[in-house]
Amino acid sequence: MNTYSSPVRVGIAGATGYAGQELVTLLARHPGIRLQAAMSSSRDSAARPLPRLARLWDGSVEPLDTDRLARETDLTFLAVPEAAAAELAPPLVEAGVRVIDLSGAFRLREASARTQWYPATKSLPEGAAYGLTEFFKDDVRDARLVANPGCYPTAALLSLLPLAKAHLLDAAAGVVIDAKSGISGAGRAPSDRTHFSENHGSVAAYGVLNHRHVAEMEQELGSQVTFVPHLVPLDRGILETIYVRVPAGTTGEQIADAFQLAYASEPFIRLTGDALPEIKHVAWTNFCDIGWRFDAPSRRLVIVSVIDNLVKGAAGQALQNFNVAFGFDERTGLL
Repeated sequence: MNTYSSPVRVGIAGATGYAGQELVTLLARHPGIRLQAAMSSSRDSAARPLPRLARLWDGSVEPLDTDRLARETDLTFLAVPEAAAAELAPPLVEAGVRVIDLSGAFRLREASARTQWYPATKSLPEGAAYGLTEFFKDDVRDARLVANPGCYPTAALLSLLPLAKAHLLDAAAGVVIDAKSGISGAGRAPSDRTHFSENHGSVAAYGVLNHRHVAEMEQELGSQVTFVPHLVPLDRGILETIYVRVPAGTTGEQIADAFQLAYASEPFIRLTGDALPEIKHVAWTNFCDIGWRFDAPSRRLVIVSVIDNLVKGAAGQALQNFNVAFGFDERTGLL
């Protein structure tokens, strides 16, 4: 249970991005939070309101002020690019502020992997934890810094870790993940790829064999992953179709039992079995829906996992981690 007698003082750096605005929306109606400051990603930006949040939150987004976050918040969410997060997080942690970082800056434990994918991150602050809430609650509860998982790894790992922990993955056969993401997953900064005229009516693969989220998935699974993401003309949502093989003799009942055992008490995981889920079932929610089909003779298992990339894949999972860290019911502000 939460032991704070007054609301937790919370700040956000990067409140103008898609995930940042989602965070402000969620935090503004959380009964245990006082939103102390919502800041942009830059010290040079002018204060501005967020029309989307009218009557939800009456404040304005301010220029970034790290000193104020260090003085006036108990916890700060970082919804900024990884290079900025690598710079901002260490002094906040040193000042005694707890941090939940939505970028990839602190997700990888191996220094060599960080050098390759997140070179701005020179080291992990003491007390850092990986924040896939359903599997790392104890770490999150005591962490000084929580590295919120990526959106693609969230959908993938929630589908695969129950099987891996039950020894129901044939690692030698590999893991293949075919993923589709809405355009908000590319961030708010416009580009040719995210231009309406380019993506409307089209589907495009990208980052094939060199997407940074593969390192995160392989770190947690301990096995090789082939991952192909696609951009689809939706504003939000991720659907992943995951192909694996299971060991000889595995039954459908064992697969179902592994999922049920992992998620029996988890409020944001919905197991759909043979009824394969769709993006529209989870849009604007913190749910991850997981369905699967199994062919015993060939040992092939196909899993379909869906999340909202801005909620369970970013802001919602960050708030879920906040709730764990400060002793609130995980569902607070999310259900």
